[in-house]
Amino acid sequence: MIEPRVWGARPDELTAGYPCDALLPGPSEEWYRAVSVRADRSTVFRWLCQLKVAPYSYDSLDNFGRRSPRTLTPGADELKPGQRVMTIFRLTDFERDRHLTMLLDRRWARRAFGDFALSYTVRDDGPGVTRLVVKMRVGRRSGLLGSVHIRVMAWGDLLMMRRQLHTLGRLAERTGR
Repeated sequence: MIEPRVWGARPDELTAGYPCDALLPGPSEEWYRAVSVRADRSTVFRWLCQLKVAPYSYDSLDNFGRRSPRTLTPGADELKPGQRVMTIFRLTDFERDRHLTMLLDRRWARRAFGDFALSYTVRDDGPGVTRLVVKMRVGRRSGLLGSVHIRVMAWGDLLMMRRQLHTLGRLAERTGR
């Protein structure tokens, strides 16, 4: 059976430390999503900065039907902690060409989805190839309903983030040519 908590990540990526590790107190799960992108790390990171502009997943579901931009938005790479990312997240930390780390902080979104802390990381993976790895710390809710909720969230996130990472990867590859 497919495990929705890990998709595309390598064993060493599952044991590495990530900036989001310290952001979510209390009981939590770790989820991982990863892809390899045929573009340099700075190009992939620049596309990650576009998450300030749009979610790059299924636009009809998570972008109110508006198409996520297919060209880089000037100024989207001007980062500072506290900025909004994908509407419901707050940028907590970043290191240019290395990571964006964020926390779900909209009250309505936390009620609906639960507590989330994420680090989108980029690492060199050979000549002209970048590894884009996302680690999420996801708060657990108690009881049977909490168990069902987190399982449903894992599958939903897998569906959405798989699309997001593939879209950002394709755009970075196209830009890098």
